[in-house]
This record gives sequence, C-alpha cells and structure tokens, in this order.
Amino acid sequence: MKWKKEPDVQAMMERLVAEAGLSHVRPNRVFCVRGEGSKSRAVARIWSLPRVFQQCLEIEAAYVIEVMDKKWDRLSDEEKEKTIIHELLHIPKTFSGALVPHSCFGKRMVGARQVEKIWKKMKE
Repeated sequence: MKWKKEPDVQAMMERLVAEAGLSHVRPNRVFCVRGEGSKSRAVARIWSLPRVFQQCLEIEAAYVIEVMDKKWDRLSDEEKEKTIIHELLHIPKTFSGALVPHSCFGKRMVGARQVEKIWKKMKE
C-alpha cells in the first residue's frame, strides 16, 4: 500500500467544509491522500489519530481522508463531493480524534440520508 498527498482532494475538502457549514472541522488538521494498491471495497475512508497517540506524542487531533485510486477516478464530481462529505461526517463535533460510527444504538449517524441533507442545503 502506498499513499501520496492529493492536493485536488484537499482543496475540495476545504471548500466543502466551508460550504457545508461544518465549522467544527479544522481543515488544517485534515489531510487528504490517495491510496494506491488497496484491496478495499471502499471508495474512500477516514483515519483518525486516537487520543493516546495525541497525548504521548504531544500533538493535536488529526484525520486523514484516503481516496482509493481506481475507484475514486471513476466517480463523477458530484459523487466525489458526496463521498468527501460522508467522510467528514465521521468527524465528531469535538474534533477529538475519535470517529462517529455509521450507526449507534439503532440510530443512523452517518449515511446517505445525512449526506443528501447537507448536499441539498449547499446547493440551495
């Protein structure tokens, strides 16, 4: 598995944070990379830096959004934006280094419905 920084995705993410009103997300602590050679079925995924590492290394919380090379390239621009919004929804309001799950106690936390709601609000 190889990763390389992805400036185009980084710029898209920064724009989407502003347009979607995700004020709790600190774009300077969210890094976007392209994963090459992954066997994952995912188009993208988010990685976090857990609190134990933050404390031991004495650094702030950070997140990495990884897009999968071949799958990402086949998406339309709209699908790419919705995918990035989906990954950003995994970042909790506390920006603590934790991740919000897709569902918890039967309640859907991150999914297509939440992405569509933000998408429609952005496009109004």
